[in-house]
Amino acid sequence: MANTTPNQMPEHYHDRGKGLTEVNDADRFELFLLQDGEKKVAETADTRIPSSSIFVFNKEDHTLGNLLRARLLQSPHVKFAGYKIPHPLFSKFELRVQTDGDITPRAAVVQACRDLVNDLGTLSREFTKEWELRKMAGEGINGSGIDR
Repeated sequence: MANTTPNQMPEHYHDRGKGLTEVNDADRFELFLLQDGEKKVAETADTRIPSSSIFVFNKEDHTLGNLLRARLLQSPHVKFAGYKIPHPLFSKFELRVQTDGDITPRAAVVQACRDLVNDLGTLSREFTKEWELRKMAGEGINGSGIDR
């Protein structure tokens, strides 16, 4: 392969302007843009376990999966919450949620999403406040606003 040109490369390789890569390496936009008719989340009731559902999140990864799982487990109504990535080449995860029956798994996921949005808003405000305070303190010390 060392003496071949890109035109002679096997079919499962292609050039994206940064050298040759495997074809199964998806374009970046395919990792987060939904296709026509594709839903972000689909729920399927798990008939084997009472008050349990499986949610499939398309175009998402471990970041959201772990955040949701951790937040769901903080709810007193959630008996189980776990997620898995079915295949590393596809950007989706499956979230399994079981509740105590007082609320539905869907209601638990919706509340967890609301709580996460609220938490992230708080984090953003606090970070911005601290950033501005450090910037002002830096300007007062050396006049440039750049820490040394």
